[in-house]
Amino acid sequence: MPRTYHEGMTSPVRSLWNAPAAVPPPPRRVWRDWALVGLLVPLIVVEASLRAELPWRWLWAVALVLLVPTLLWRRTRPFTMLAVASGAGTMLGVATGGDPQFFTTAYFLLLVYAVMRWGSGRAMLGGGAVVLAGSVLTLVTGGPTLTDVIGSIAVVVTTWSLALAFRWRAGARSRELERMRLLERERLARDLHDTVAHHVSAIAIQAQAGLAVASTQPDAAAGVLRTIEVEASRTLDEMRAMVRVLRQDGAPDGRSFDGAAADLSPAPGAADLRRLATSAAAGSDLAATGAPGELAVAVTVDGDLEGLPAAAGAAVFRLAQEAVTNARRHARDATRVDVQVRVDADGVRLDVRDDGRPAASARPGYGITGMIERATLLGGTCEAGPVEAADGGGWRVAASLPRGAWTGATP
Repeated sequence: MPRTYHEGMTSPVRSLWNAPAAVPPPPRRVWRDWALVGLLVPLIVVEASLRAELPWRWLWAVALVLLVPTLLWRRTRPFTMLAVASGAGTMLGVATGGDPQFFTTAYFLLLVYAVMRWGSGRAMLGGGAVVLAGSVLTLVTGGPTLTDVIGSIAVVVTTWSLALAFRWRAGARSRELERMRLLERERLARDLHDTVAHHVSAIAIQAQAGLAVASTQPDAAAGVLRTIEVEASRTLDEMRAMVRVLRQDGAPDGRSFDGAAADLSPAPGAADLRRLATSAAAGSDLAATGAPGELAVAVTVDGDLEGLPAAAGAAVFRLAQEAVTNARRHARDATRVDVQVRVDADGVRLDVRDDGRPAASARPGYGITGMIERATLLGGTCEAGPVEAADGGGWRVAASLPRGAWTGATP
């Protein structure tokens, strides 16, 4: 149903009314607040002593001193403090027949600033109404000159503008930090999945093979345990490396907070692709026993891997690693996985294919999602799906990273 003209005009006001308080939230109180209060009180007394021409100067001095503590709650209760200070000052001005004309009343601008900088939408609108009402009442009862009115309006508008500018800047910075945190969480999720899941899958498969031959071939079972030990050690090493790199951010000497030197060894890259064939084929001597899960992996590379940037090389390795892991975990009756990498003038093409039967459920999991994200970050594409029976069957992962997108990429 289309909105009426009245609803369209009032929606900005409604949006502002429902706006939350500033993000990030303000500090409750800092040492500067106490210093400001401690400085203002003697300044008010000194000004009242020196400016004998001011009417009702000692009454105004007492009132201003009593209102100084509102500064201590200006961030947490901005509208309340502004309403208290402005209301008391306006009523006293009406009673005495004029403005205080104290220079130290400038601290009221801090309350005006605070309501726009930290307050909610309701506080901002209410604060504007309080200031406007006080100005109108002073204009009616005090009879200020046009110059005074224009000057007061200019000062208030400038204060509001500064408050809104700082509020917007802090909010934008907070949103950017949150976006970066989400991106970092996604990156860590991909890295954890690609590294830990790969080795844990190998451990699980080897454990199944060990159970199958434990009663009939103890020597073969011992070999499986040795393979599991190697894979577990690799998993722990990669986990420790990731944790140390994460924890070193706050260490001034480049060491992690637990005192250990951070592992700054380079991340796996395209040159490590052949490791997949070695690790995936480990324990292949059990194939003749009929043990489950044994899978031969062949890696074929065509082109210059050394010329790839670190980011592109790491992406190719992780894509191939995850594709092999998925084949080992999900491809039924698979005996072989072929990993083909081609580097040419157009970029890098990765093709991973197994000869098994896809699982009944082919819904994308975290692994496939992570592969697509890795390829997309470098301007490429990644597709995964079953192969038609006429073409040999199995499951295929195909990724393409165009050279134009990752030229000059950094890790």
